[in-house]
Amino acid sequence: MHPYHHARTHPDKPAYIMAGSGETVTYRQLDEQSNRIAHLFRSLGLQAGDHVALFLENNPRFFEICWGAQRSGLVYTAISSRLTAAEVDYIVTDCGARLFITSAYLAEKATELAPLMKGAPHRFMIGGTVPGYDSWEEAVARFPATPIADETAGHDMLYSSGTTGRPKGVMPVVEKQPIDFDNPLLAISRKLYGIDSDTVYLSPAPLYHAAPLRFNMSVMRLGGTSVIMEHFDAEEYLSLIPKHRITHTQVVPTMFVRFLKLPPEVRAKYDVSSLKCAIHAAAPCPIPTKEAMIDWWGPIIWEYYGGTEGNGLTMCNSQEWMAHKGTVGRAIVGKLRICDDEGNELPVGESGTVYFAEGRPFEYHNDPKKTAESRHPKGWSTLGDVGYVDADGFLHLTDRKAFMIISGGVNIYPQECENLLINHPKVMDCAVFGVPNADFGEEVKAVVQPRDMAEAGPALAEELIAYCKQHLSAIKCPRSIDFEEELPRHPTGKLYKRLLRDRYWQGRASKIG
Repeated sequence: MHPYHHARTHPDKPAYIMAGSGETVTYRQLDEQSNRIAHLFRSLGLQAGDHVALFLENNPRFFEICWGAQRSGLVYTAISSRLTAAEVDYIVTDCGARLFITSAYLAEKATELAPLMKGAPHRFMIGGTVPGYDSWEEAVARFPATPIADETAGHDMLYSSGTTGRPKGVMPVVEKQPIDFDNPLLAISRKLYGIDSDTVYLSPAPLYHAAPLRFNMSVMRLGGTSVIMEHFDAEEYLSLIPKHRITHTQVVPTMFVRFLKLPPEVRAKYDVSSLKCAIHAAAPCPIPTKEAMIDWWGPIIWEYYGGTEGNGLTMCNSQEWMAHKGTVGRAIVGKLRICDDEGNELPVGESGTVYFAEGRPFEYHNDPKKTAESRHPKGWSTLGDVGYVDADGFLHLTDRKAFMIISGGVNIYPQECENLLINHPKVMDCAVFGVPNADFGEEVKAVVQPRDMAEAGPALAEELIAYCKQHLSAIKCPRSIDFEEELPRHPTGKLYKRLLRDRYWQGRASKIG
């Protein structure tokens, strides 16, 4: 259950391959480099429980650092490479990182960060240096490839995407463990997804996000091989499946949309028959999109619902989803509880705040107020999502509570309209949210990224509004549509809807979100 075991039994097997460059890191190399890095951490005075931060693109050194931290008991925080210097500084300061690692690829932002991060005295850069940073490669090379004497398991502390405000650090409540301990994700990976030493796992998303980080590390714990894309491209992704005989992958629904919007002749070029399991989560998946993917890839698609917090997990396979279309599965970690705004449990079929009971404990780092806000009086925890449980125990999400539109006293959840619009042939991406209305408080607005920006205008807006009204009640449909060349999406698929919505609420004392 750890790369060091596989370094002994299959030292020359690739632990991971960078898809673009082809650079391969074997289990022997991963074990030796992570040992050197653990020695470096100790030489700098870092002990179990201390924090380090990574500000990296999908870099070949990423997992060497994570495993070095994991085997020396450190808490490692991977930071989005898309953030501004001020946002990075906030996270580095908030998590208390004493060591900061970045790369020459991010040299411009690293230069802005150099006078900041007052609490992080140790700063390194991969692939070159700029003033304020030492060479990572030179520092690591000074140390032996043997294990440190006091190995103990470290873990990640990741930050939420901050779609409704400042990002929150999620600190799991864990006990001291040996570095090769088992965990719930490993059990799920083995028993449900069939991940083992024969797995070839295609990872198209940024590694700083919880799911790609944790799933790739699980594959390496189990002795498989990860193929890591430096950047996602729909056709390149499809080409990698036959090239590496990919067996497992994880994607987000926006990637499904990109695949399906490729020309049919492009999709037909690539053999996807080696795929045994495709996992998706992170954002809502429109029903027609998932139906089309199951029709194309077969009943190999698994969906789950959970968060960086790891407080609970629901899951379903393709057959279960087809029988309960739109579900995100039944609880396999924790127990589902649906509650109204007063905290009362709701009956089957009624929507309310989704809580997990008896789930994995967590805290929001340095923020007891946010931790308390995530808790039910009975101790259950929520990610802030709204949904209902059907008669068979399957959870159906309706929206995030923060994005609810209140128009004339009626609660409207925009996900339903978004799921409809994204399947229109002229739409590449969309966001639906509430904007000010003098009479009703809010009205429904859509912002659309058209497939062809040349078509953007009143005629397309009218066509899309009419399309919505064919399928939804008028109150759920946009009153107006604006167009953008690209929507502000996180690479994990999460939409930064707040950034769009805030434009329409400037100068107003809004309580929304």
